[in-house]
Amino acid sequence: MLEEKIHDKKPLYSKTAARAESSRCLFCHDAPCITHCPTEINIPQFIRQIANDDIKGAAVTILASNKLGYSCARVCPTEVLCVGACVYNHSDNAPIQIGRLQRFAVEVAEERFGFLALLPNKRPPSGKKVALIGSGPVSWSAAAELALLGHGVTIFEKKAVPGGLNSLGIAPYKLQKKDAIKEIEWLSELGIELRLNNEISANSVGSLVKEYDALFLGVGLGEDKLLNIDDLSGPGVYGATALIEQIKNDAHFDLSAVKIAHVIGGGNTAIDIAHELKLLGVEHVTMLYHRAEKDMSGYAHEIDAARKSGVVFREHEQLKELVRDQNENMHITVFDSSEQKSYKTQTDLVALAIGQQKIIDLAEALGVNLDSMGRVIIDEQTGRTSNLRVWSGGDCCSGGKEVVNAVQEGKIAALSIHEYLVSQKNDAEVASA
Repeated sequence: MLEEKIHDKKPLYSKTAARAESSRCLFCHDAPCITHCPTEINIPQFIRQIANDDIKGAAVTILASNKLGYSCARVCPTEVLCVGACVYNHSDNAPIQIGRLQRFAVEVAEERFGFLALLPNKRPPSGKKVALIGSGPVSWSAAAELALLGHGVTIFEKKAVPGGLNSLGIAPYKLQKKDAIKEIEWLSELGIELRLNNEISANSVGSLVKEYDALFLGVGLGEDKLLNIDDLSGPGVYGATALIEQIKNDAHFDLSAVKIAHVIGGGNTAIDIAHELKLLGVEHVTMLYHRAEKDMSGYAHEIDAARKSGVVFREHEQLKELVRDQNENMHITVFDSSEQKSYKTQTDLVALAIGQQKIIDLAEALGVNLDSMGRVIIDEQTGRTSNLRVWSGGDCCSGGKEVVNAVQEGKIAALSIHEYLVSQKNDAEVASA
C-alpha cells in the first residue's frame, strides 16, 4: 500500500519518554485541557496515572469518556483542542503532548491487558436491538456504549472496509488503515455485529424499521463535489477523499508517473491530500485557493506543516479550464483574481477538495427532517431526529467536523437510545402485567 511509505507523524512514545512527558504536567485543578476536549476526558488524571506507572488506569480513564480514544489520540487536532489549551502555552515551556500520551496509554494497556479489561462489564442482555447505518467513528462510538448497556447492536456498512473516515479518509501520516481496523477489532469484542457490503438504501431501510427497536444514522457525507468544468471526469482528476481512499486501500494504485499535482480547495481535506502527495514523492504540489490564505478553513498548524514539506500555496486563484492533448497530457487554465488574468500550466493530477455531497434520500425515506444545507436536524442534547425512533450524529448532521466531535455525538445518542429502549421495555412489562 502507498500509505505504508509514509512515516507516522506522532510515533508511539517509549515508556521512558511517556513518563518524562507526563511528569511535566501541572495537573491543573481547573484543567482547561478538559474543557477543550469534546469528549471531556479527565486529562490530568490519566496523565498522573501514566506518571505513576499505572498504564491500565490511564487507559480506563480515557476509554470511560471516549471509546475511540486510540484513534482520537492520533487524528485529533490537539494543537487547537487540549494541547492548544495547555497552560504551558502562556510560558516558555512546550505544552504537554496530550495526544501522544493518550495513544501510549491505550495502545500499551490494550497490548498488556486486552481491550475488554479496560472497559466496564457489559450489562445483561436487554432483548432490544439497534441498527446503525454507516460504520464510521460516530457509529462505533454509539455501538460501543449500547453494547455495554446490554443491547443487541448491528452496524451496516456499504463498503468492504469498515471504519468510514478513520479507515479510508484520514491522511495516513496521522492514521493508517491497519491501525483504524485494529481499533475496530477491539470494539467488536463487545459483541457488535458488523455487516459489510450491505448498503441500506431509501428502498430497503423500511425493513430495518420493522426489525429493529431503534435506528441510528451515521452515514457521513457523500461523494466529492465537482466543478462545472469539462473533462473533470477523465483520468488524473480525483475527488480528494476518493484519492485518499485509493492511497489507503488500493494496493495497485500507483503515483510514480505523477510529477506535478494541483489541489483545489483550502480546507483541512485539501491540506491533507496536498501534504500526503508531497510525502509520497510528488515533486511539485500546488494548492489553489480562490480567496486569501488567511480565509482558508484549514488549521494554521496543518498549513505550516504542509508548507514545510514543500507544498506551494497560491491564493486568489481558481481552476477555470482543463484540457487534454492527443497524448492525454493535461493542462489547466487558472484565473488569478488578484491580477485579473489567467495562465496555463501543465499538471499530472488534479485533486478537488471543495466539499462533499449530502446523503438526502435515506433521511427523507425515514421521514427525518433536513436543514436548508441538506444536513440531518437533531436535538443536540439527545441526537434524536424528527422521527422519534431514529437518532443521528457525525458529519451527516454537522456537515463535517472532527472525529472526536463525532465520538461525543455517538455517545450522547447512545444514552438517549438507551433511555428510550428502557422506557419501551417498562411500558411492555406494565401492559403484560
